[in-house]
Amino acid sequence: MSGKPVQGRMTADGTGEVVVFLVGVRINDWRAVRSWLPVLRAMTPMLKELARDPERGMLGYRFLPGLRNVAVLQYWESKEKLLAYASDQGGAHRPAWAAFNRRARAGRGRVGIWHETYAVPAGSYENVYANMPPYGLGAARGVVPVARRGERAAERLAA
Repeated sequence: MSGKPVQGRMTADGTGEVVVFLVGVRINDWRAVRSWLPVLRAMTPMLKELARDPERGMLGYRFLPGLRNVAVLQYWESKEKLLAYASDQGGAHRPAWAAFNRRARAGRGRVGIWHETYAVPAGSYENVYANMPPYGLGAARGVVPVARRGERAAERLAA
């Protein structure tokens, strides 16, 4: 994320559970543009839909580009909200998932997708950002001075 660095030691604001969701595309055959380009393009409408409606539960995201893999790191309020979005018949995800499955069958492995979900209970994560623009969970939740949540990692983990 770009932006002006926040001077000093900061930590992400907020407490409670956080869900970390990683989702990505792996291009197995660069020549099969019709197989992988639509999959890459499908992510943007979903992220825009989620950003327009904070009640759906996505706190923030970051693109993680790579040569063969392109991923998105997402932070969610809860696993229930993530699962509700994934199964919402009226949202952008269901049609994109159906289209991917059609392409995957026709494309015979030319593109792959993956995801990982981590439900992290309150008190089981901590972070610190020194002289950084808001980043990661700090960008998703906002930042506060470290002293507010504890000077040491052990203190922040116990909170």
